[in-house]
Amino acid sequence: MWYVYVLHSVKIHQWYTGSTNDLRKRILSHNKLINKSTKFGAPWRLIYYEACMNEKDARAREKYLKSGMGKRYLKNRMKSFLSLISNGV
Repeated sequence: MWYVYVLHSVKIHQWYTGSTNDLRKRILSHNKLINKSTKFGAPWRLIYYEACMNEKDARAREKYLKSGMGKRYLKNRMKSFLSLISNGV
């Protein structure tokens, strides 16, 4: 299985979208400051993921979720969560 995931930075309140075939290991690497692209925002919290059967489909979905339409989809999909974090919960 391949996973497309969205992380939320507790520190800077930004999102990071990525894909991997080992979700647990990838989140740990983000939080251990191994990744240059995300070490500035650690700690990261998993807020959303989708499973795909292969890498090609996961990469295509990741690309979509990073687009304007994909970001709108995520914001609409996670309305309750987003209202909680905007209220400081």
